[in-house]
Amino acid sequence: MTDALDRIVVADSAVDAVDVGTLPPLGVVPKKMHAQVIRPDRYGDPASAFAHEVIDTPTVGRGEVLVAVMAAGVNYNNVWAARGYPVDQVATRQRRGEVEDFHVGGSDASGIVYAVGEGVDGIDIGDEVVIHPGVWDADDPWVQAGRDPMIAPSAKIWGYDTNYGSFGQFARVQAHQVMPKAAHLSWAEAAAPTLVGTTAYRMLYGWAGNTLTEGDLVLVWGGSGGLGTQACQLVKDAGGRAVAVVSDDERGAFAMKYGAIGYINRRDFNHWGVPPLVDDTAGQKEWTAGVRAFGKRLWEIAGSREDPAIVFEHPGAATVPTSIFVCQPGGMVVICAGTAGFDAMVDLRYHWTRQKRLQGSHGTNDEQALAYNQLVIEGRIDPCVGRVLPMDDIALSHAQMGRGEEVFGNTVHLIGASGPEEGRSADWPRPRPTAGN
Repeated sequence: MTDALDRIVVADSAVDAVDVGTLPPLGVVPKKMHAQVIRPDRYGDPASAFAHEVIDTPTVGRGEVLVAVMAAGVNYNNVWAARGYPVDQVATRQRRGEVEDFHVGGSDASGIVYAVGEGVDGIDIGDEVVIHPGVWDADDPWVQAGRDPMIAPSAKIWGYDTNYGSFGQFARVQAHQVMPKAAHLSWAEAAAPTLVGTTAYRMLYGWAGNTLTEGDLVLVWGGSGGLGTQACQLVKDAGGRAVAVVSDDERGAFAMKYGAIGYINRRDFNHWGVPPLVDDTAGQKEWTAGVRAFGKRLWEIAGSREDPAIVFEHPGAATVPTSIFVCQPGGMVVICAGTAGFDAMVDLRYHWTRQKRLQGSHGTNDEQALAYNQLVIEGRIDPCVGRVLPMDDIALSHAQMGRGEEVFGNTVHLIGASGPEEGRSADWPRPRPTAGN
């Protein structure tokens, strides 16, 4: 039974905010907090869209939890949020009746529970947690019918479609998003992989008829990045063989460090983008030669004339034609983004006659997130932290990501943590406030 004091949110009117890199006493929630904030009048380049502001700390409602963010991971979704394109998230939320005229993004977090709303069981103040990004309305008829909640009309990505993500000192989340932090990881390590890891897990295990099985050959685009390194590890853990696509040999070696059996340097090929029209005989011949050479390189790495059972996609426009071409008959191209563009083209001749599947995948449900997180807790998946930066470099990291400046592994920003190694030792719990504080 949780002590009644554990569920009290203690608002200290004398404390408007605490410094970044510090925390108030456990359970004390300041009235205000530091955050990296996007506002519509700054939409555009992420370098100028984000600004350090002090804003009101969010409150929690029924079924919600307030987490003091120790570290926050970076994903492409808040490049889009900073641009206000393809969705103006602030305007979208205001149409739903929300009053805030700003966006606090961030869809990956490690942290400490500081407040628990009504109707929440099994989560206590002081718990060390990570957050998965799947959000939905528990009363949604789709969810009530027992269907996959991430396909429900109410499904959203926390910290992108919702406000008060991990780029503030306190984050507001739904209770079902909360998962235990792996004790052997630092705050930075724990914050790095959850969105990309749970996304990769759903892509590889979420689509019946084409789920990852032992021995499968899997082509992984962006194999040295945050998403790709998680995919390569998941494939290896299942007894499959991942082949990474990267932009140089150094990144190829990095992907192999995290489970790939080999890599293809995409700069060795030039057939990217939309193929020539079918009636363009010369253009079609040139493009087909390029994509066949790519497929031959894949065979060389696999050691046989074997095509991938699953192609793990996220660039989109530049790569989908190649993905569909090289995927084995009856196999699946599964895609979770369009970082190279949204206007992908599929040559249907290679799609219907060889009965291939082009599957969209988005976010995670609770079952998938918990299964992935257990692999992290057991030490079977490495977070692949590429770099750890301060909170005020959030604009910088998103601008770099938006420009396509590739980083090895995942980028993490420290929020409440004071150093990248903090969080492994058992330095909790902090003293609880006394009644009346």
